[in-house]
Amino acid sequence: MPVRERRRAFALSWLAYASYYLGRKGFSVTKSTIARELSLSTPVLAGIDTAFLVAYALGQLPSGLIADRAGARRLVGLGLLGSAVACALFGSVSTAGLLALCFAANGLAQSTGWPGTTKLMAEWTTQKERGRVMGWWSTCYQVGGIAATLLATFLLAHFGWRAAFHAPALWLCAVGILVLVLAPNNARATSAQATQSGQVVATAPHRSVLINPILYSYGAGYFCIKLIRYSLLFWLPFYLHTSAGFDDQTSGYLSTSFEVGGIVGSIGLGALSDRMGGSRARAAMLSLLCLALCLLVYARLGPVSAVLHYTLLALIGMLLFGPDALLSGAAAQDAGGSLAAATAVGIVNGLGSAGALLQGALTVGVERAFGWNALFYVFFGLALLATLCLAPALRAHTRPGGDVDSNP
Repeated sequence: MPVRERRRAFALSWLAYASYYLGRKGFSVTKSTIARELSLSTPVLAGIDTAFLVAYALGQLPSGLIADRAGARRLVGLGLLGSAVACALFGSVSTAGLLALCFAANGLAQSTGWPGTTKLMAEWTTQKERGRVMGWWSTCYQVGGIAATLLATFLLAHFGWRAAFHAPALWLCAVGILVLVLAPNNARATSAQATQSGQVVATAPHRSVLINPILYSYGAGYFCIKLIRYSLLFWLPFYLHTSAGFDDQTSGYLSTSFEVGGIVGSIGLGALSDRMGGSRARAAMLSLLCLALCLLVYARLGPVSAVLHYTLLALIGMLLFGPDALLSGAAAQDAGGSLAAATAVGIVNGLGSAGALLQGALTVGVERAFGWNALFYVFFGLALLATLCLAPALRAHTRPGGDVDSNP
């Protein structure tokens, strides 16, 4: 593989997916302000979140199929441009219905991101190194989330909530054009997709992936993981403000600890999975068990300092983002192989996104019935359930071609 193009693929796909987060994190930071200025209730805010997540989940599998067949560059570039338009419109309207419609359109555009960028990376990595490389690459959505939160918090404090959507729209537009112009095409991977042993095999790998039970084991575990992650991503600043007693600005900055810890977790667990012979499920289960214990400690936390909140949330982020990145990245890419990596990623991320769209109902329902602390006990149970869901994948092993075999 040409080193220069490999590095360009890494850099552009990393930048692209990090940039997607600028188009989705603004709402979590500005929720309390939007609710106050537009007189929106908590269930309405949850409904806007759900509109985004439904569209995002529904777009995963189609995006994966398109990326495998039409190419990742066009899918990601056009997806970024679509998200830019949706963000600009969201920051320009004032009614709950229009906000939900714009956020749903944004969710559909954003669904191109993960299948498209991971497809681009799958073309430039091998199974042997994938855990380590994708661990580093997966920092894109922690760094992107941190940058998006800091930017939205700054824009909210100095220019109002609408600027937290208009400014990111300009950045998304610029990065989308950059991807369309500069993203490399791996001729080797493209040729492999077109022919194998002289025969056209465009659809056979995708049929095989669609019935691979290991992918659904990954997806079931990821359902639980993403439900926890999106509940925290969408509601952590709101929780820190309304329950822990921090002001809006402090809550926004403090919530970045979750993703700071995630950077360490993604890199560390990806490398560990390579050292464990490519056993992505075993590495993920180890991290999830530790996560469950950490969530139990946080659930029992009383009123304490910002430093302790920051430390424990960083630890939760580290133990959650590690298996999150591993299952939706390297593990799914291994299962799909070079021919159907985006489709495999779309299945796993789509099932995970189905869990994520429940975050509003879960968060609001549990908080209203039992209080905010009870939510972390629910997360504890979900972490244990995710561990159990991955148990069938322990029986899988990797074939020489890089695919996962569910019948050892």
